[in-house]
Amino acid sequence: MVSRSRLLLSALLLLVVSFAFAQLPTNDPSASKILLPNGWSLSPAGRSLPLGDLPLNIQLSRSGKLLAVTNNGQGKQTLQLIDPKKESLLDQVPIGKSWYGLQFSADDKTLYVSGGNDNIILAYALAGQKLGKADTIRLGKAWPKEKISPTGIAIDEQKAVLYTVTKEDNALYVVDLKTKQVLQKISLGHEAYSCILSADRSELYISLWGGDKIAVYETKAQKITKEISTESHPNELLLSKNGNILFCANANSNSVSVIDLKQDKVIESISASLYPTRLTGSTTNALTLSANGKTLYIANADNNCLAVFDVSSPGKSQAKGFIPTGWYPTSLKTSGNKILVANGKGFSSMANPNGPQPVKKDDSDYQKGSTEKKDVQYIGGLFKGSLSFIDQPGPDQLKAYSSQVYANTPFNRSKEAEAPGNAEMVIPRKPGQLSPIKHVFYIIKENRTYDQVLGDMKEGNGDSSLCIFPEKVTPNHHALAREFVLLDNFYVDAEVSADGHNWSTAAYANDFVEKTWPISYGGRGGNYDFEGSRKIAYPKDGFIWDYCKRAGLSYRSYGEFADHGKANIKSLEGHICTASPGFNMDIKDVERVRVWKKDFDSLLAVNAVPQFSTIRLSNDHTSGQKKGKLSPVAAVADNDLALGQLIEHLSHSPLWKESAVFVLEDDAQNGPDHIDAHRSPAFVISPYIKKGSVNHTMYSTSGILRTMELILGLPPMSQYDAAAVPLYDCFTSKADFSTYTAKAAQVDLEQRNMASNKSSERSEKWNFAKEDSAPDLDLNEVIWKSVRGEHSVMPAPKRSAFVKLEQKKKKDDDD
Repeated sequence: MVSRSRLLLSALLLLVVSFAFAQLPTNDPSASKILLPNGWSLSPAGRSLPLGDLPLNIQLSRSGKLLAVTNNGQGKQTLQLIDPKKESLLDQVPIGKSWYGLQFSADDKTLYVSGGNDNIILAYALAGQKLGKADTIRLGKAWPKEKISPTGIAIDEQKAVLYTVTKEDNALYVVDLKTKQVLQKISLGHEAYSCILSADRSELYISLWGGDKIAVYETKAQKITKEISTESHPNELLLSKNGNILFCANANSNSVSVIDLKQDKVIESISASLYPTRLTGSTTNALTLSANGKTLYIANADNNCLAVFDVSSPGKSQAKGFIPTGWYPTSLKTSGNKILVANGKGFSSMANPNGPQPVKKDDSDYQKGSTEKKDVQYIGGLFKGSLSFIDQPGPDQLKAYSSQVYANTPFNRSKEAEAPGNAEMVIPRKPGQLSPIKHVFYIIKENRTYDQVLGDMKEGNGDSSLCIFPEKVTPNHHALAREFVLLDNFYVDAEVSADGHNWSTAAYANDFVEKTWPISYGGRGGNYDFEGSRKIAYPKDGFIWDYCKRAGLSYRSYGEFADHGKANIKSLEGHICTASPGFNMDIKDVERVRVWKKDFDSLLAVNAVPQFSTIRLSNDHTSGQKKGKLSPVAAVADNDLALGQLIEHLSHSPLWKESAVFVLEDDAQNGPDHIDAHRSPAFVISPYIKKGSVNHTMYSTSGILRTMELILGLPPMSQYDAAAVPLYDCFTSKADFSTYTAKAAQVDLEQRNMASNKSSERSEKWNFAKEDSAPDLDLNEVIWKSVRGEHSVMPAPKRSAFVKLEQKKKKDDDD
């Protein structure tokens, strides 16, 4: 008989081996191929120079001797001057608030910079290749007194006039550079991104980011005289060398509009995506021309590449290939035979060896934008940008680059049409195939990492030292993972809740979302505009409910994209449970489930339970140590019990035999994880699950969406869910209809924060009425101290890069 010790040793070795062969992240951005959390890979071309947090714009001076960079991220914002020939940093200065707008004067003596929500333009003196003192041009009072937020800038040197457009009051401002006074303000009707003067300065072209068109302002008549329609989300504009053609990048449509300015007409639409597809996900957002004006380089932010086109014959552009870049390229320029690329998120996720430390400044300073700590310790500031210098490739090199780009890309047309899968067919591979699962329940929670909740599960790859909500606090999370399937290699596609709820409901966060959430999260003003409250944040073809509506599926939302009994988006009107609360930390999740159960039972009684239900259980967000509020442990335990009660109720209903439940966090920003900051707990619960299994496959938010879409017969919503790995391996055709019994709470669900200490004082100042309005890094720390003691020091989260190192898989990748 084999001894028990030998069996245990064999099981342990098997567990270690399974971890070793799972795709796990490392922190080596120098690897030849870097695997990102979303399943896409990087192999950046050229040489590189580190930049700051989220570079959104780079500009060359007229002489070509200087390159300016504006870094507009959540952490420390800076301006940088770079020598494009020597590829070296010349100077760097901090800037309190900035966003996108950047322009040199013709004589290289002044650099004009958007001051973001301070509602100013800063004019920096340049001398000796250094940034000097800045003059201020004020458009209005700073946020929140006035909402203006200048974006693109253009300058008419002869008239000494500066033009700037805005994304909050949606206007064009005309400024006298001599007096610094606003001469004119014209409403544009939509959020604006950039502006550019015609070659003869008679017209100013303005991309209406939220309006799908270009407005034309006549400088002599001083009014908007016409509009030119484009595709969705026009952002950056570029003139041809002769000034007769205007190129406009359209982020939501993966395209570039080619406009003949003599006819004021779009004569061609260039598709910049890797494959012919209508799916969003390339995020075309920056343009530049070669020195001779014959080659157009187009940045695809979400494809992590440049598309290259021959545009020597306007209206008859020819595709030449692709060039691999870093993560999320945002801006392009050419200098001689060099292509300069600003990579908004750099080359990988960044390691975080230091971890959160006690706040050195008071929280009022923090909220005003003091980001001294956050830019090195918080996920929102981890992705440092980079500048790539790429020598203009010849035909052979471009062919090799194109091969790299396609090898980095998990998306293709065959996956869009039919997902890869297994033979059991519980999860269909394409719309139209049948599944025994008829009802999908999608539960969205708030902000936890895997190690915070499941780090104590020995069955998975966890770090128990980082687990502050262990099995005693979350018995149902642990039981569901054990009884159904433990996913210990799941990653959210988002960084924070602002992009997290878009990723969770659309498999995409568009250029507006990705480029604006860091401003408000950095304490620099701006509203939370990311859960249906602002149209410009919508994906081109809508959210998953829009897809359900078009497909004729029944659907219902319980608190997601709905507040105070009202839907936030049109497709949810008449499809919400009006009694179900939205985000509100004063309402327990067990109350949310009580409302859901009552509504579910009433619908069940008339055979009207929808095919797709979205349920918000958000109290694991917690209220920190704010006095009188539920303690973090009580809030998470309430969330845990609510989840258990929902599964229990569903499993005892007649619909259990044809149901599947998917549970995820919208993001993982509120804590540490020893693998990566994006790793998060996720659950798949159904009679068709491989009960008691542990699955180490690398899954993502988009993979869960793709799985639900296949069950419901919906097409993919973006290139991300089309490319993602569905959760086939979690399912079996051998159903087990056993019911689930909720595990009773083992902690006091009524425990309130009563202590008077530094953490409670900090928590008192924070706003918990809206998601992520409290400073996330500090909230994470006070939650830790609430559990482990006020004087405890939180261990460092190890936030690493996703780098694929398994040599044994190289052949499979090549195939």
